[in-house]
Amino acid sequence: MQASQISQVRRFNRAVTERMGVLQDRYLGRDRPYGEARLLWEVGEEGRDVRSLRERLGLDSGYTSRLLRALEDDGLVTVEPRAEDRRTRTVRLTEAGRAEWAALEESSDALAAELLTPLSPEQRTRLAGAMADVERLLTASLVTLEPVAPDHPDAEWCLRRYFAELQGLFDTGFDPARSLLPDAGELKPPNGVFLLARLHGEPVGCAGLKLPAHAPAEIKRMWVAPDARRLGLARRFLRELEARAVDHGRLLLRLDTNRVLDAAVALYRATGFEEVAAFNDEPYAHHWFEKRIGPSARPAAEA
Repeated sequence: MQASQISQVRRFNRAVTERMGVLQDRYLGRDRPYGEARLLWEVGEEGRDVRSLRERLGLDSGYTSRLLRALEDDGLVTVEPRAEDRRTRTVRLTEAGRAEWAALEESSDALAAELLTPLSPEQRTRLAGAMADVERLLTASLVTLEPVAPDHPDAEWCLRRYFAELQGLFDTGFDPARSLLPDAGELKPPNGVFLLARLHGEPVGCAGLKLPAHAPAEIKRMWVAPDARRLGLARRFLRELEARAVDHGRLLLRLDTNRVLDAAVALYRATGFEEVAAFNDEPYAHHWFEKRIGPSARPAAEA
C-alpha cells in the first residue's frame, strides 16, 4: 500500500472523530463518554449477550466489563446469566436505559442533520454516497478468513445455506448426494484447505481448495452470505485460494459452475479464468474454467 493512502486514512480518522464529538467526555451532551453510549445503543431494545457485544464492537473482555459496570451503576442495564446456559450473560436495558437509548437516538439524528444542513443538496447526496462507500469498504476490512475443518459447525452452517440457495436457483433443484462433493478429507491438509469467512464473529462465507496429487488444484463450494455480498469477498477468496495453490507448487487452478450463476461466471472471467472443455462429470455444471497460476503465469485481468 502507498504512504499517501495511509496518510489519507489518518486524516479521515481525525476529521471524523473531531466532527462527531467522540473526543468529548459527555458525548452528544449526555452524561457519559462515547464508549459507554455506543455500548448502550448496541444493546438496543431487544438486549444482547455479552459475547456478541464484544465481537460486534471489537472490544476485549476487560474493557467491555468496565463499560457494563458503569452502565449498571447508572441503573441503565442489567447483566444476568441465561437460564438455559449460565455461562452466557445477557445485557438488557432497564426502563431508565430505554429512555436513555431513545434520547441517544434523537441526539444522533440531530447531529447527522447538523452535519448535513450547511451543505447544498448536491453536496449532501455526494456525502451520503461517499459515506455508504466508506462503510462498505470498512466492513469489508473487518472480514477475517481462517482455515477450518469442513465439519466445523460454522462451516457446516455455511454449506447448508449454500445448498439451500442452489436448491432454489437451479432449474432441476440441487441434491448434494448427486453432486461431486469432495469428501471432508479432501479439503483438509495436506489434501486441501477449507476457508471460513467471519464478520463480527459470525460466519458469512466459505470456500474450499482441493490439492490432489498429480492433478490441478480445484476450487470447490465457494459461497458468500447474501448480507455479506458487495464486500469483495468472492474475489478475496479467489486470491487467497490461488495463493495457497501457488504455495503448494500448482501451476493450474480449476473450477466448475452452473449456467444460472451469472455473477459467478462473470467474476471468474474477470479474474483470469478461461472456459475449457469439461474436465469432470459434475451433473450440475455447465461451465468449466482453468487459470494458469504461479510465477510464469500472465497477470489476471483487473475488473
